[in-house]
Amino acid sequence: MKKTLLIVTGLLLIGGLAAGLLFQRAARRPYRGYSSPSIRVEVRPGMGVGAIASLLDRKGVIRDQFLYKVYLRVTFPGVTFKAGEYRFDRPLNFRGVTEKLRRGRVILYKVTVREGLTIQQTARVVAEQHSIKAQDFITACRDAGRIRDIDPGAGDLEGYLFPDTYLVRKGISAGEMVGLMVNRFKRNFTPLMRWQAGELGFSLREVVILASLIEKETALREERFLISSVFHNRLRIGMPLGCDPTIIYALMREDRYDGKLSWEDLKIDSPYNTRIYKGLPPGPICSPGIAAIEGALYPKKTRYLYFVAKDDRSHYFSKTLREHNRAVRRYIINR
Repeated sequence: MKKTLLIVTGLLLIGGLAAGLLFQRAARRPYRGYSSPSIRVEVRPGMGVGAIASLLDRKGVIRDQFLYKVYLRVTFPGVTFKAGEYRFDRPLNFRGVTEKLRRGRVILYKVTVREGLTIQQTARVVAEQHSIKAQDFITACRDAGRIRDIDPGAGDLEGYLFPDTYLVRKGISAGEMVGLMVNRFKRNFTPLMRWQAGELGFSLREVVILASLIEKETALREERFLISSVFHNRLRIGMPLGCDPTIIYALMREDRYDGKLSWEDLKIDSPYNTRIYKGLPPGPICSPGIAAIEGALYPKKTRYLYFVAKDDRSHYFSKTLREHNRAVRRYIINR
């Protein structure tokens, strides 16, 4: 009886060792059960490990979902996988698949937002390039708490959606996208810029407001420092900024802008009308890029008070109203 028990125990041990070796071999062996060059697997938020293992099995990413679940229970107890869309294009073993999902190596999509867009315009651009609803994006931008630490007076995120190219996963929420853009602004507005703002006697908010005006006035980097000098000079002597893009913004806020500015539009009673009201408008009129922010912080030292657009989209700058009127006749009236 004792001899039989020893034999059975030995056989069980041998069987267990053999099973363990076979299990390890299966876990370590790369596998590819799909015939196409690559496949995409979407892990949705809230999916459990069992459901994910079943999905991977159906897609041909793993050989056996039961063995994979055992592998996870033994090797990665309590593991969680990050939601997103994954691309598989080569054979992987259990560890390779697990690391990809655990670390969230998802497919990333490009979203490019250019300088000079308002919240509404940015929302449309993001919606066109990704699966985020424009209205959800606009709603997320009403949360001024995201920038309360740098701009306590903000009522929304106008001016703080940093223009850049973003790589984002499928399924990213509007709030997450907005958070990425605001955090990118915070990283790019450096401590040196904050120091320079203080040297000018400006708050961060005032710099962003001025930069947004500069952004809308010119697309030429070298001109931004000159236009900045005009605005700084006017602010210093208490002269209205006379920046027509602020009037356009006021009309857009009231859904009254049809693409052209009339003489009647120039009289709109709005704090954004910088032809009527002196000083900076109450908030940014778009999201400025880094070049416009630098222009606002480092104006050229000039005595210019006026500028007018020329045919080539550059500007002619003047020190006196008489000189400016001559430029208007030359570049606008007699064009």
